[in-house]
Amino acid sequence: MKAIRLHEFGSPDALRLEEVPLPLVGSSDVLIRVVAASVNPIDCKIRSGAMKGALRRPLPVVVGWDAAGVIEGMGPSVTRFRRGDAVYCYPEFARGGTYAEFVAVEESQVALKPRTVPFASAAALPMTGQAAWTAVIKTGGLTAGQTVLIHGAAGSLGAIAVQLAHDLGARVIATASSESRDLIQSLGADEILDYTKPDYLDGVRDVDLVVDTIGGATQEASWSVLRPGALLVATAMPPPPGRAEAAGVRAAFIFTEPSGATLEQIALLVDAGRLRPMVALEMALAEAARAHTLLEARQVKGKIVLHVGAP
Repeated sequence: MKAIRLHEFGSPDALRLEEVPLPLVGSSDVLIRVVAASVNPIDCKIRSGAMKGALRRPLPVVVGWDAAGVIEGMGPSVTRFRRGDAVYCYPEFARGGTYAEFVAVEESQVALKPRTVPFASAAALPMTGQAAWTAVIKTGGLTAGQTVLIHGAAGSLGAIAVQLAHDLGARVIATASSESRDLIQSLGADEILDYTKPDYLDGVRDVDLVVDTIGGATQEASWSVLRPGALLVATAMPPPPGRAEAAGVRAAFIFTEPSGATLEQIALLVDAGRLRPMVALEMALAEAARAHTLLEARQVKGKIVLHVGAP
């Protein structure tokens, strides 16, 4: 099969389109013929070597951790799916390999794809969708009537977090550049703050939950907006030890584990018209290196999706 493989850490040019063996299918695995795979910031960090520890396996490796496709085969223990099912998934980092014509995934990490969107849109959802779900719902525990501040609302994770929070009935304060204002407002934000202004958080107080997708100075500026005992959930950078306690609040750093059950809930929201995938650009599998270059240069808003095969 054709796949994008990484032999050594480095620039986007380290990504090579090659012929590789079909993945091995375990007893509880499904074999998915990949139609579309999306590109995530962590793909670039792993490729560059900045997060090579997340791989937990030696090079060379097939890159990618988001996909939508069709089930072509399965192990003898699989009970939830049939051949021909249209599915989407976020495989664990110890396996991965979605920039490829086929990928083998443990069935518990797979769900039927949303019926109302094409494969490219479905492929844009698994990793960032589950991360947003973990931040806002599973860890954040956000409920109707509460106030949430979401940093990086124009990013792929932040845009989903805004929609989830709005759907829950929370008051959503989002940070983004002025050029993204209309987009973020269309996703359900009640108030949009231009993070390029030095005083953008002035007047923000008594927030129940902060979703920090940025880290650094953005995270540091966020402690003062939380009400006593409230929670900051970080997705990009762990909070410094003791910093939350010093501010009289709580903190959590999340690394999202794959969950087919969560993807089932996300699919229901998409099919109900309550969650919109954010696809910015669609490219061919062979253009994976260019996709990484564009993503690292921040030249796109939303997900880049690679077309791998026919539906």
